[in-house]
Amino acid sequence: MRKRGIVIHPEELTEQMIETLGHTDLNVLGLHPVGGPGAEKSLEEFLEVFGSAGFQEKVGRIREMGMQIEFEVHALSWMLPRELYESHPEWFREDREGKRTHDFNMCASNQEALEYLSVRAAELATALKPDTGRYYFWIDDIEDSFCHCEKCRRISPSDQALILYHAILDGIRQVDREAKQCYLAYLETMEVPTIAPREGIFLEYAPMYRDPHRPMNDEACEKNRQYHKSIRPLLVYFGKKDSQVLDYWLDNSLLSEWKKPPKEIHINEEAIREDIGFYEECGFEGVTTFGCYLSDDYIALHGRPPIEAYAGCFGA
Repeated sequence: MRKRGIVIHPEELTEQMIETLGHTDLNVLGLHPVGGPGAEKSLEEFLEVFGSAGFQEKVGRIREMGMQIEFEVHALSWMLPRELYESHPEWFREDREGKRTHDFNMCASNQEALEYLSVRAAELATALKPDTGRYYFWIDDIEDSFCHCEKCRRISPSDQALILYHAILDGIRQVDREAKQCYLAYLETMEVPTIAPREGIFLEYAPMYRDPHRPMNDEACEKNRQYHKSIRPLLVYFGKKDSQVLDYWLDNSLLSEWKKPPKEIHINEEAIREDIGFYEECGFEGVTTFGCYLSDDYIALHGRPPIEAYAGCFGA
């Protein structure tokens, strides 16, 4: 497997986390400011911290260990600030009741809004340039938050998402000509779009509500079977180049229901090994997992997290 990664919250890049990662052969670290409501605030806070000398020193040590840095961010509400609703309500989504709202995401049919999104994506790409050329500037992390205006209601969530990712890619390439932007297949966007993806869009597959303790291709597991059947159509549509899985084997934030203190997490190493082999067989070029809520506070309560065990599942 070309890419072997883990995705954590920036504040979890502590001395103990760096030491743990140093005992693995993982080769990509994703930094993921907290999503959900308020994601734009957590991203803004991260931008302030990321440029600091102390954080850059940590990033330098990660790179010296042979790991590349990427950024996986729910950035839509940062790129289209909610305060613009006052002057441009038509840029924002219409809910199912026909009311314009600036809660999450945006109108995917408004060309001015898409152009503004591109400008802001360029700004974000200037601040957060990954080592790999792969950008993960995602739409908002909220279910049922797509636009239902007269034009958008005829467009599926997957197509709306791809329209936004095209606009984001246009902006990123203003500052990074070889950049690539992911299409995040996640929640309501697991369905294959009908709009052809542009060159530079790659697939990131994130089966959030799967059963992480059973293999993805376990036909007896209803949760995993539903996700399993969407994989090959998505790979056919987007292609296998740069494709990656973002799994949840180590996502202790999900297990802990996004509340502290973190719960103790247990993983099924046999199932993870089977999953990695299955994903490789499907044609994915990379596999990573959320590994949030596994830093110092976790260690104080439960001891060393199973990050090294996860890394060992990739084999030789």
